[in-house]
Amino acid sequence: MLKLTRKTEYALLALGHLCHDDGGSATKVREIANTYNIPFPVLAKVMQQLARHNFVEPIKGAQGGYRLKVDPVEIDLWQFLEEMEGRSAIVGCFVDEACDQLPTCMIRSPLHIIDDTIKSVFHGMTLKDVIRPAVPFRGLASATGTPSTSTTEIQA
Repeated sequence: MLKLTRKTEYALLALGHLCHDDGGSATKVREIANTYNIPFPVLAKVMQQLARHNFVEPIKGAQGGYRLKVDPVEIDLWQFLEEMEGRSAIVGCFVDEACDQLPTCMIRSPLHIIDDTIKSVFHGMTLKDVIRPAVPFRGLASATGTPSTSTTEIQA
C-alpha cells in the first residue's frame, strides 16, 4: 500500500519547521536535524532535493541555511508526493503498462477506482494541511458525507 519513504517524512518535518519558524531568516539544517532527531547527512540531501524542486530557498553564508520558498497552502499534496517519491499508484500497471496479465486482468478496473479515490484525497489536501501543528482529526467523511466519530491526533 501507499507508504512514504523516510526522506519524504523528513522533508515534511523540515518544511513544517520552516513554516512555523517566524522571522523569515534562514534556518540551518543542523537545527532542524537536532530538533527532530534526523541524521544530519540525510537531511542535508533532503533539503537539497527540496531546493531542486523549488520548495525551499538555500541561503549561503555564515548566517545561511534554508528558507521556505512556497506558500504551503498552494501546494497540492499529491503533487508534492510525486515530486519527492516519483509517480505512484496502488498497482504497478497504472504507472508502467508492461504487464503480462493486462489482456485478461479482471482486477484492474476496480483497483483503478480505489487508486483514483486515494489520489483525490491527496489532491484535496495541501502541504499546509500536513505540516500544521497537531489538531484533532475527525476521520474521513463517509460515503454519505458525514464525518466519522473517531478522533486521532495528526502530528506536524
